[in-house]
Amino acid sequence: MIEVRRIPTAPGLTFDTSIAGDESAPLVLLLHGFCVSRHFWGHQLPALAAAGYFAVAPNQRGYAPEARPDPANFDNYNIEKLIGDALDIVKAVGRESQRFHLVGHDWGGSLSWIIADRYPQRLASLTMLSRPHPIAFARAMKTDPEQPHRSRHHRELLEPDAGPRLLANNVAWVRDRLTRNGLPPEAIERHLSVLGNPPAMEAALAWYRARGERPAVGPTKVPTLFIWGDQDDTVGRIAAEGTAEFIDAPYRFAVLEGGGHHAADQMPERVTELILAHLKRYPV
Repeated sequence: MIEVRRIPTAPGLTFDTSIAGDESAPLVLLLHGFCVSRHFWGHQLPALAAAGYFAVAPNQRGYAPEARPDPANFDNYNIEKLIGDALDIVKAVGRESQRFHLVGHDWGGSLSWIIADRYPQRLASLTMLSRPHPIAFARAMKTDPEQPHRSRHHRELLEPDAGPRLLANNVAWVRDRLTRNGLPPEAIERHLSVLGNPPAMEAALAWYRARGERPAVGPTKVPTLFIWGDQDDTVGRIAAEGTAEFIDAPYRFAVLEGGGHHAADQMPERVTELILAHLKRYPV
């Protein structure tokens, strides 16, 4: 059973969050990416709860209506503040001094790589969906002829008219992207209930517009599972396979045949199976 809870972390920041499981159980924090929302983890949360975990999946800054500072001020969406939000949510649910499991997808994955790099002692395990290790990705942008084309939307989302363009024609850009990645219509509607309006879309785009230089990240020292779909239209095989070189801990690379960029919604049973097996190997 999934509960929706409002979690305040600071004045003006309250995150609407999907929660499942016994609050005294080991914490699993799940961070979504662009084009989706806390609903991305809707299949995994009940399974995590049934397996004895306390699963917490927030709508992140800007996606949460009560945690949406002015997106025109890019400093409000500085990556350090996004990382701080995740750690503040962990603190708010009573895990400030306890280790936890971290699961990230896309932009949520970018935050997760940094958190794992800075605070490896805080994490029992790291699970990554569709986001290669930052060093592997940066190398692929220079050595893989296809990767810059796959990542071209990063530049497109910086354009001043990106918000209205993505929302035009009943949010056709987002609908088309998620459909190409195998999401069922009901999952798309859940995400658009969060993202399909101008305030939320502008805030989501502010993550890109505020990005600047990416923080340096070294080899990851946390047991890591990387789930990648071989039909991911934004992450190529060179970046995905190259991630193994930058994990200085137990590592598993799981390739989903036919999987796209949003596998937790596209192939929920397989993703859940992989996550549960990984968490079981590395108890808190």
